[in-house]
Amino acid sequence: MPTVRLSFSPAAAHVRTARLVGVAVARRAGVATELFDEIRLAIGEACSRAVALHREHNIPDLVEVALVDGDRFTVRVTDRAPIDAGLGPVLPDPPDPVALLDDPTVQLPVGDPSGEEAVAVGMRLALLIGIVDDLSVRPVEAGPGTEVLMSWPTKHGRNGGAAMRMSGQR
Repeated sequence: MPTVRLSFSPAAAHVRTARLVGVAVARRAGVATELFDEIRLAIGEACSRAVALHREHNIPDLVEVALVDGDRFTVRVTDRAPIDAGLGPVLPDPPDPVALLDDPTVQLPVGDPSGEEAVAVGMRLALLIGIVDDLSVRPVEAGPGTEVLMSWPTKHGRNGGAAMRMSGQR
């Protein structure tokens, strides 16, 4: 399976590059054009989430992105934040972002960037849950961190791995 890997320092400026590369690889993989906006948004949110987690926890490690052209176009975004920060209470029962902002019991100190980052990370995850049909968020296999794994269907017979598998070549 052809794979494109990106690693970037946890800076918001690099998220745009990941989105651009992601859509280019999706096009090459044979993903339907009407899914490009969804893919662009999903990669942007997953990468922004990873950047926010790294910044919140002062982690200088690189954010990793893998784009795989296989039976499905798959994107994996990996952060190295502590597992409780990456998964937190958002996964079992994702909150309604509007209700979260209107909830008087949720109190963020004014000007507390770490509290604001935590809410932003949760909202990004809630948005991903809403826009990506095939999504999983799980701990990485080795070390701290989480990986956001997303995939979209490809058209068989196009460039990349799907065409080779259909013809029986490897």
